[in-house]
Amino acid sequence: MSQSRHRISEVIRGAAIVGTIFSVAVRPAVAQNAVDYERAVKAAYEKYRNLHEGKNADYIPALAKVDSNLFGIALVTPDGKVYTAGDIGSEVSIQSVSKVFAMAHVIQTQGEKVIEETIGVDATGQPFNSIVAIEQHKGKEQNPLVNPGAITTTSMIEGGSADAVWSNIINTLDDFAGRQLNVNQEVYKSEAETNQRNQAIAMLMFAYGRIKANPLQATDLYTRQCSVNVNAKDLATMAATLANAGRNPITGKQVLDPKHVPAVLAVMATAGLYDDSGKWLYLTGLPAKSGVGGGLIAVAPGKWGIAVVSPPLDGAGNSVRGQKAIADISAALGGNPYAAIPGSAVAKR
Repeated sequence: MSQSRHRISEVIRGAAIVGTIFSVAVRPAVAQNAVDYERAVKAAYEKYRNLHEGKNADYIPALAKVDSNLFGIALVTPDGKVYTAGDIGSEVSIQSVSKVFAMAHVIQTQGEKVIEETIGVDATGQPFNSIVAIEQHKGKEQNPLVNPGAITTTSMIEGGSADAVWSNIINTLDDFAGRQLNVNQEVYKSEAETNQRNQAIAMLMFAYGRIKANPLQATDLYTRQCSVNVNAKDLATMAATLANAGRNPITGKQVLDPKHVPAVLAVMATAGLYDDSGKWLYLTGLPAKSGVGGGLIAVAPGKWGIAVVSPPLDGAGNSVRGQKAIADISAALGGNPYAAIPGSAVAKR
């Protein structure tokens, strides 16, 4: 990697660390108590419950059949308090939200450098399933939240067999969610029958040496990973684990070393909402990740993790109600980690 690119990566990492520390130290001007959380969550739910913009993803046939009226919000704080509104019991497939936690596992077990040097951490400027982006840099300059980087990330998870790799994947997702999760077999079958493009992506990443072996196995495991069922509370708990320095606030288990959390959040901030990642960060300042199953998570470091399940998507592939609800809740609770309070002790330093 060139010296200039190394400096850029260090700046990104440093910014993430500063953002995490700053958000923990600086509290919003409004009081943060149960009433505030409940009011913000319920207000957003009532405001958008009858919004019917967007449409379900249909390039995976099973996703087109999911109830488009599903709408649930969950917010989890570092001390394990849970605030919800709407449908938090119904499950959807996790899809691309799973990429965050596969990345976290590889960083935890192999270090941050391996992601940076094998895959990359920059936004590609291309669609999430772009083949042109692979060809442009011969498999480099990806990130773990677009499909070429995500399939490569899954290929890097340790295990002597497909079953052993899968065990590490699902155990990681379970640890972040705080309960045992299961694969939606209908979605898995539907995706496996229509994932020829991802197979091609994996073969191309293999050709350029990014995937070291078994590219089709990596694609299959990635497909299964994306088919895991979750509800809004599961997703919020996963987000809250990142907000809580890698410790699951419900189970108390340290899932990810605190020193690695800023790197995960930095990639979420730059590439979490497909082609609209920059717009989202500009609007909210929150590291986030969406999935075409309708899930959306966001992290206010040191404050809370939040998730919405609502399948109808906008043109970029992000939940319409999810974005609006989280933006409103974050504004009400002072979630933007870039927003300093004038006159605070930290701001005066």
